[in-house]
Amino acid sequence: MVLQRTAYYQALTARDERFDGVFFVGVTSTRIYCRPVCRARTPRLANCKFFSSPAAAERLGFRPCLRCRPELAPGNAPVDATATLAELASRSIAAGALNGGSLETLAESLGVTARHLRRAVVQHLGVSPIDLATTHRLLLAKRLLHETSLPITQVAFASGFESLRRFNDAFKGRYRLAPASLRREMLTTGESATGTTAEADGVELSLEFRRPLDWDALLGFLRDRATPGVEWVGDRQYARTMRVHQHTGRVDVEMRDEGRRPALVARISPSLVPVLMPMLAHLRDLFDLDANPDAIADHLVRSGITTDRDAVHATRVPGCVDGFELAVRAILGQQVSVKGATTLMGRFVRAFGQPFTDTAPRTGPALELVMPDAERIARLGVGDIAALGMPTSRAQAILALARAVADRTLSLEAGGDVARSVRALNALPGVGDWTAQYVAMRALRWPDAFPAGDLALRKAAGNITASQLASRSEAWRPWRAYAAMYLWRSLSASPATGATARSLP
Repeated sequence: MVLQRTAYYQALTARDERFDGVFFVGVTSTRIYCRPVCRARTPRLANCKFFSSPAAAERLGFRPCLRCRPELAPGNAPVDATATLAELASRSIAAGALNGGSLETLAESLGVTARHLRRAVVQHLGVSPIDLATTHRLLLAKRLLHETSLPITQVAFASGFESLRRFNDAFKGRYRLAPASLRREMLTTGESATGTTAEADGVELSLEFRRPLDWDALLGFLRDRATPGVEWVGDRQYARTMRVHQHTGRVDVEMRDEGRRPALVARISPSLVPVLMPMLAHLRDLFDLDANPDAIADHLVRSGITTDRDAVHATRVPGCVDGFELAVRAILGQQVSVKGATTLMGRFVRAFGQPFTDTAPRTGPALELVMPDAERIARLGVGDIAALGMPTSRAQAILALARAVADRTLSLEAGGDVARSVRALNALPGVGDWTAQYVAMRALRWPDAFPAGDLALRKAAGNITASQLASRSEAWRPWRAYAAMYLWRSLSASPATGATARSLP
């Protein structure tokens, strides 16, 4: 424990960005906790307490720093360590699983009992699931107080609180300040970036990440797969429509140079403000913002996949904002080119999607469609889908997928029971292991997913068989999804175009 304290303190003294989000430091003289990258004067080691999460710091009475803002720290996704039950539960709670939902429902989605889940979270994170949920709600509220001019009542509900009274009580109890007082204090000290309104253009929120992040590569991957009318990718911007818990709206994300480091900034339409917590989690998944590039690159280089650390250092696994949408796209991409799959996806959304009125696009063209949900597609017939220009077998696969998602025998939510979801996918007609693993990579956010049968991966690995590739990939665990992305990119054809008809739908 002494060695760990010394190592953490060295990282704090160096303001080492690799540890941002990995640990937090509470200063006993001020009762404030910070990120290890905080620019404030470094405290003495004797005054430091180190925590693995904000919730653990708040449990002992520390409140978040106004300068480094712990609510912005990148998360510890399962790619940062062996994926434990507590980490998966923490991820779901951060996305709002307990905002109106029960611990029993969350436990069921993870394939365990509520009692076992509660014990795992307490053991690994030092706090109960309810305390963890409260911390996430309060930190989001602090972000909204800092970065927006939303009224206090709207901040409360957007952060997942069921009433203004509960919000005020929780905020005062944890932070020793009323929400309005904290906003005034940030304005007085110049720490507040307040200036946007929910009534006009929406709100702007920053999205932190660990460097390096190859934004151009991420956009290049998404550009060729952008669904017409739903998504748009510019030179440095990304925009799309979203549906989150029946709330629909538009989100624009761009990279900006802000001070000493670049930052991603998301502009969110007012209609999505009530579901900010899950919506922000979807955006972080889409751009893989919780990855730990140093840990991944170090492991893959040690495993022998390459000696070029730079080649794997910036590799990210693009996610999605809707697991059902991604799975439909994966099925449509079977045995066709990326361009052909994009064309089919455009027809699919035009035929069955929800119209969307884009009154004031921030960048790029207006977007006019929202992806249809599984319930809508489940009511169709095979002929309705096949009429878009695809084999009947593929239409049957999409219909079976929609019905499985609609009746909840299949979950495509990130952070759930991956093994159960993969089994359910493999059981669907027309969905083999390649498609199931691809969905696990991008929708389920499983860092160890690996489609060993992919022809392009086999080619990149030296024209070996699927069984040989599966055997070789054992050394790449638990980050085989990142190994797959590296191998795809290593081919002469970029992953944006694909080296074979079956690569990267």
